[in-house]
Amino acid sequence: MTAFILVAGAHTGGWVWDDVAARLRESGAEAHPVTLTGMGERRHLAGPGTDLGTHIEDVVRLIDEVDAPEVVLVGHCYGVHPVLGAVGRRPERVSRIVYLDTVMPQDGAPALQQLPAVAGRLPAPAGQGGQGDWRILPPAAQEWQRWGSTTGVPADALARLTELAAPQPAGTLTQPLRLPEALSQLPTTGILCTGNGSSIETVESLVRLGDPRLQALADPRVGFFELHTGHWPMLSTPGELAGVLLRAAEGEGYRLAATACEPAAHQRPFLIDVPERPRERTGHVDLYLPDADGPRPAVVFVHGGPVPAGVEPAPRDWPAFVGYGRYTASLGAVGVTLDHRLHDITDYGRAAEDVAAAVELVRADPRVDADRVAVWFFSGGGLLSADWLSAPPPWLRCVAATYPILAPLPNWGMGASRFRPAAALPAAGRLPFVLTRVELERPEIAATIEEFLTAAAGCEAAVEVVDVPLGHHGFETLDHTDAARDAVDRAVRSVLGHLEG
Repeated sequence: MTAFILVAGAHTGGWVWDDVAARLRESGAEAHPVTLTGMGERRHLAGPGTDLGTHIEDVVRLIDEVDAPEVVLVGHCYGVHPVLGAVGRRPERVSRIVYLDTVMPQDGAPALQQLPAVAGRLPAPAGQGGQGDWRILPPAAQEWQRWGSTTGVPADALARLTELAAPQPAGTLTQPLRLPEALSQLPTTGILCTGNGSSIETVESLVRLGDPRLQALADPRVGFFELHTGHWPMLSTPGELAGVLLRAAEGEGYRLAATACEPAAHQRPFLIDVPERPRERTGHVDLYLPDADGPRPAVVFVHGGPVPAGVEPAPRDWPAFVGYGRYTASLGAVGVTLDHRLHDITDYGRAAEDVAAAVELVRADPRVDADRVAVWFFSGGGLLSADWLSAPPPWLRCVAATYPILAPLPNWGMGASRFRPAAALPAAGRLPFVLTRVELERPEIAATIEEFLTAAAGCEAAVEVVDVPLGHHGFETLDHTDAARDAVDRAVRSVLGHLEG
C-alpha cells in the first residue's frame, strides 16, 4: 500500500487536502495531510523560534508514524521545503517526491527567495529591547492571486481559504534549506499547473537552454504531468489531482529524457537565408551596419528570458537575433542586438537598465540617426516594453514585440510590478506598436497577449498585429514555412516604415 504525505503551502493547513485525501483513500491508498506547526488548527503552537527546522521535524515525525512500505511525499509551493528537509532525515522511507506546482529549491536558499509575493510582507525588525512581530500575515481574499492563480477555485473554497489562513512564522521562510545528497537518487514527479504559468513545454525549453541547475530534470527517473487549472488544484480539481498522484506513485509521467538530446530550438538556423553583414561589437551590444552613407535609423532587438547566466552562446549570438540584425541591415537600417541580465524573474529592473543603456549607446553612434529608433522585444522581454510605453521619448518611433509575454505570469509574484505593458499602454498615445502573434502560442502566454489587446482596444492604441499561421513560440527557428517567412518580412518592413515616416 502506498501512503501519501501531503504538505501544503504557506498560510494553509492539512485541511486544504480534504477532498484529495478522501479520493486517495477511496482508491485504496493511505493519505496523511500535514498541518505544520503554527498552521491551521495548530496555529497556537507557533512562536518566535518556529522555523523551517520545526516544519521539517513535523514531516519526519509523521513519516515515522506511517507503517506503509512506500511513502510518497507531496510538497505544494512552500511545502516542498520541509518535504526535502525530511528526505535528508529519512531517505530510506521515501519512494518518490512530488513537486506540486512549485519550483526546485536551490541548495542554501530560503523559501522566501522563491516566493516574491511574500518578500514585501516580512515583519519589521524588532526595536531596541523588543522581539517585534515574528509572523507574516496571510493575504486578504483579493490578494491570493499574487501567491498564484486562483483559476478554477470555487468562490466558497476561496472564502474558506481566506477564513482559515494562518500567519506564517517568518523563520520558516528565511531559514536556508540544505538539500540532502539522497535527493539525486530518488524518483521525482513534477505536477505543473498551466493556469499558473507552468507547462511541460516551458520546462523543456529551460532545460535546453543549458542551465546546469535544471539538467537533473532530464533524468529518466523524473516524470511530469500537467493540470489545466490554477495554483490550487487541491481546491479546484481534487479528483483529477488525486488521479495524477496515483499515476505518479506508479512511475508514470512524461519524460524529458526522450527530447533532451535534440538540438535546442534557439540554436537552429534562422528561417530566412540572409547574407552576412558587417558586425561591430561594443561590450554587450552588436551593430549590424547597412550599405549606406550618413546616419540611418536603428532597430534594437531585445531578447527574452529569463536566460540563465553564463549560457553559451549568449542570446545575441543565437541564429534568430543574428538573422534579425542582418535582415534589418540588408534593408537599410542599423540592426542592434544585445545581451542583458534577465537571468531570473527578479531581474527585470536591472535588465531594463541594460536595455536603456544599450539604446543610449546606439543613439550616440554617428552612423545612427538618433531621432529614428525602434525597440523590439521578444518573449519574456516583452514586459520590458512597459517602460517605453509609459513615457515614450520623441525619438522612439515604434515599439515591436514578437511572441511576447505582456503581463507577469501568475506564478511570478509580480502583481504590483511596473512591468505591465497593458497598464502602460494608455500613456503611449499613438506610438506605433507592431505585435507578431503565433497561432500555436502557449496558453499562459496567449492570455497575456489578449489582455494587452483588450487594453489596446480600450484606449485606441496604434497596435498592428502580424499573425503567424500555425506558428510556434520561437517560430523563426522552428517553422521554416512560407507563412512564417512572410510574417518576419511584414513585421520588419512595418517597423522600418515607421522609422522612415
